[in-house]
Amino acid sequence: MASNISPEIERLISLLSKLPGLGPRSARRAALDLIKKREALMLPLANAIADAAAKISTCGTCGNVDAQNPCHICAAPGRDQTLICVVQDVGDLWAMERAGAFKGQYHVLGGTLSALDGIRPEDLNIAGLIQRAKLADVKEVILAMSATVDGQTTAHYITDHLESAEVSVSRLAQGVPVGGELDYLDDGTISAAMKSRRPF
Repeated sequence: MASNISPEIERLISLLSKLPGLGPRSARRAALDLIKKREALMLPLANAIADAAAKISTCGTCGNVDAQNPCHICAAPGRDQTLICVVQDVGDLWAMERAGAFKGQYHVLGGTLSALDGIRPEDLNIAGLIQRAKLADVKEVILAMSATVDGQTTAHYITDHLESAEVSVSRLAQGVPVGGELDYLDDGTISAAMKSRRPF
């Protein structure tokens, strides 16, 4: 980075470049845009980030992120308590909610099993899922995992460990391409996959 840029701007660019999808060049453009729109964009964004950092936490029930615990979804009346949809990350939960195809409860694992990355079952929220699945209300666990090797390995591991819970286990069906991730799919595809789920 050029030495004639102030340390404050260098720090802003450096932090922005750590965000997904923003490399150094995109981060510089974003930083310049924020600086140019200080009143309209930079200050409100700084306040929103500070507010989120102070108030947002992880839901103790499902693993979603929200300003309340349990989160708005877990606390919402009228959601089907007999269904738990298991997703890898919060972004997947948000994708499912955008699609409006599911009105039950969620469970966020926090990733997938991966021998290459050293992610083991105890690194994920699998024990919490098994505990929730054993509750009397729960009848079905829907595995909404990415159609990747790690996603399918995780799904098989969960299925094996849910045998003692006496719940039916299903997975998303048509529309989810092999290697595809939920957060990148359109709402219609997610809805079709949820409606056409099949036993796992």
